[in-house]
Amino acid sequence: MSNNESTYALAGVDIDAGDRAVELMKAHLKKARRPEVVGDIGGFAGLFDMSAMKTMKRPLLATSTDGVGTKTEIARAMGKYDTIGEDLVAMVVDDLVVCGAEPLFMTDYIAVGKVFPERIAEIVSGIARGCVKAGTALVGGETAEHPGLLGEDEFDIAGAATGIVDADNVIGAEKVREGDLIIAMPASGLHANGYSLVRHILKTQNLKLDTHIEELGKTLGETLIIPTEIYSLDCLALHKGLGADLHAYSHITGGGLAENTARVIPGGLFAKYDRSTWTLPAEMQYLAAVGKVPQKDMERTWNVGIGMVAIVAPTHADRALASLAARGMKAWVCGVITGDSENLGSNSSSVASALEGTYRAR
Repeated sequence: MSNNESTYALAGVDIDAGDRAVELMKAHLKKARRPEVVGDIGGFAGLFDMSAMKTMKRPLLATSTDGVGTKTEIARAMGKYDTIGEDLVAMVVDDLVVCGAEPLFMTDYIAVGKVFPERIAEIVSGIARGCVKAGTALVGGETAEHPGLLGEDEFDIAGAATGIVDADNVIGAEKVREGDLIIAMPASGLHANGYSLVRHILKTQNLKLDTHIEELGKTLGETLIIPTEIYSLDCLALHKGLGADLHAYSHITGGGLAENTARVIPGGLFAKYDRSTWTLPAEMQYLAAVGKVPQKDMERTWNVGIGMVAIVAPTHADRALASLAARGMKAWVCGVITGDSENLGSNSSSVASALEGTYRAR
């Protein structure tokens, strides 16, 4: 080969490695299917049969897109790539169910500095596992090699999903009423938000991911890589069971509990959370203590132990708790919707939602 020749391989892109990555991920993709998926992975677009939706009076499509953020850096540093895909699915599909939509199908995008086929397959295995947990089909995706823009070990992932809901079944702020109760669904950990703060604490306090933390019962890295809980099937089941008595959901992501709840509270009403109904998770207690994170900042950054909330008619809260318990979820009533804006609490991060009292002791 002449020294003056230029090839894609010399530019840093390995097409053969990309092809091998596709072959390795096919076994995982087969697990993340629904009966409505048409054809196999490998085409230019994913196909999904919508004919079964004809029974809906006024079907509405819902769409959502998201990524995992800097939690990917924790995965990279640990060399563990098989869970981060679950985070991606959770961040996308659980935004869809907030309006009452059933997530139907999803596509992903993986950008890497260099294609390591086994690593790509590990990432996709997590995405496929998350789709199975969500009842969502993974109909396609894209892997892009970006030499010169990303280091060989660096990567980022993003995804988009489409869901459907009959117009009569859409839920949201317009259905929330004074006296409604707020039901908390527990988080599995930090989920995929606030990792810039986490990484800042790791750096400034010189914390190592392989350090075993007694109060956590595992290493710091193992704690930080726990996948985001996927609530979509639980929420869909609850919506089906309660019908019109389920008024709203709020997915607790960036901005924390108060600010995300405020997004589904209509004007003139307020959400009051009672901190004494739950315990702040050990990992958040630990990070806040060693990082000297003010409580107000912590509550605007992390989920403080609640990943999703349901707002329900007060007479049906017990039914809601029983429904979730039947699915193995230990949910609880954590607050109320009120028309009284007084005494919302000095630590409120939103005028429409506030946390009151102190967290229950461990």
